[in-house]
Amino acid sequence: MLVDADGTGPQDRLRQQLRTREEEGLYRRRLVLDGPQQARVRVAGHECLAFCSNDYLGLANHPGLIRAACEGARRHGVGAGASHLISGHFSVHHALEEALARFTGFPRALLFSTGYMANAGVIAGLMGRDGVVFGDRLNHASLNDAVLGARAQLVRYPHLDLAVLERRLAACRVKNRMVATDAVFSMDGDIAPAADLLALCERYDAWLLLDDAHGFGVLGSQGRGTVSHFGLHSPRILYMATLGKAAGVFGAFVAAQAEVIETLIQHARSYVYTTATPPLLSHVLLASLDLIETDAWRRERLAQLVACLKQEVRPIRWRLLPSDTPIQPLLIGDSARALALSRTLREHGLLVPAIRPPTVPQGSARLRISLSAAHEVEDVRRLGAVLRGLDGA
Repeated sequence: MLVDADGTGPQDRLRQQLRTREEEGLYRRRLVLDGPQQARVRVAGHECLAFCSNDYLGLANHPGLIRAACEGARRHGVGAGASHLISGHFSVHHALEEALARFTGFPRALLFSTGYMANAGVIAGLMGRDGVVFGDRLNHASLNDAVLGARAQLVRYPHLDLAVLERRLAACRVKNRMVATDAVFSMDGDIAPAADLLALCERYDAWLLLDDAHGFGVLGSQGRGTVSHFGLHSPRILYMATLGKAAGVFGAFVAAQAEVIETLIQHARSYVYTTATPPLLSHVLLASLDLIETDAWRRERLAQLVACLKQEVRPIRWRLLPSDTPIQPLLIGDSARALALSRTLREHGLLVPAIRPPTVPQGSARLRISLSAAHEVEDVRRLGAVLRGLDGA
């Protein structure tokens, strides 16, 4: 085996890197759930009240969707068997794309396996090496990685600082440009000023890519997302949303003008060169879309729970970041302290993840409290009571 001059080999270096990561409080370990995703889950044989899921509408274990999954498997089988461009594009995939386009108010929609792949496909398919992408400093890693993978130029601007963004757009001499942003920021829970961003894109001739992974199903009329929330209509908007969070299932889609979707079908490598998602999932998602549209009580419950949590934690020293979405980050600061609090909460039967760098900036470690329509007000009050006790400990 090859070794370095100091006698270490590649596995030794990996072990040292892992030890260092653990010493810095950045080591991540997976929870293993036994049973479905819901407000109460079983982890290592113990029931816990979970505040760590993106299942915002409580649909991941909905009995109607379970029935739809069984029916979808009977009708369409389990696997797609091929990519969409060979023989893996089923009628139910097509029906879901048409339903998503209607629901979000765009001419066309295109299914992707994940939000990560959707962002990669859009940016590589439309930008490439001759493009410039302007990204918010707190954008999700998938947007940043998509730009790097496309070998486009990435120009970042401070979080929500549109004055800086405008100066950088005005100074740009490259014709092919895009502003890419989280619509709801996944670790802060705040909402991008999409109307103002669109105005800048109109002024400086740029695409606007909105990653609405955490807004779809939650914001806007009947859960139609951030574009509906702001009442936006423009051929410049490229709308991406995921289907494994509020929709409760799996996958992602991009909605846009017909020419954009056709271009992605031809050039988005993360769409072209992968097996299509199981068609049964599209069957389930059609049922999920009906629930998103009709079950207004789920969004009403979320608003009630957000208000309750804010009241519950008001007396404690750690502060919630400003957010009116189901993402409620409790800022702790120190990574080790955030980890310790997360562990203690688990001892009380509460699952609340500690989010640390590099996911969030240095010094801004937090407890990311995620609320779901599956929670009850009493669940939130229980969490608040334990946090107040820990604050006084």
